[in-house]
Amino acid sequence: MSESVKIISNNKKAFFDYFIEEKLEAGIELHGTEVKSVRMGKCSIKESYIQIKDGEMFIHNMNISPYEKGNIFNRDPLRVKKLLLHKSQISKWAGEAGAAGFTIVPLNVHLSRGRVKLEIGLAKGKKLYDKRQSIAKKDQEREARKDFKIRNL
Repeated sequence: MSESVKIISNNKKAFFDYFIEEKLEAGIELHGTEVKSVRMGKCSIKESYIQIKDGEMFIHNMNISPYEKGNIFNRDPLRVKKLLLHKSQISKWAGEAGAAGFTIVPLNVHLSRGRVKLEIGLAKGKKLYDKRQSIAKKDQEREARKDFKIRNL
């Protein structure tokens, strides 16, 4: 991602639960008040998932809180939103997601040059022992940073 990117929402759980094999940036089909709400940072992708249907990609359970001054123009916060991708990208990812153990997960929502974008990843599920290794690795890195900080004081 380039310098002019402001991250709005991040899905940390996706990195813990899955091995991310490939990433892709997609646009989201939003309405006016939804864009204003996202710019204010009122967006969550924690429980969201991506589904391919009829050659189109959709994100489900992405929560965009209603815009305060939007009154009648506000949409349902959990409505299904279409992802804007090329047909070739969708068909490629549909084939890869159809493989055993692969799924498509949302990774983060960000603003890129004034436009709302969603970074999605082709992911393979981790086993329990892989998750334990991830936790152990994080603990080791945290301890190393703590020791380094103490030594440099």
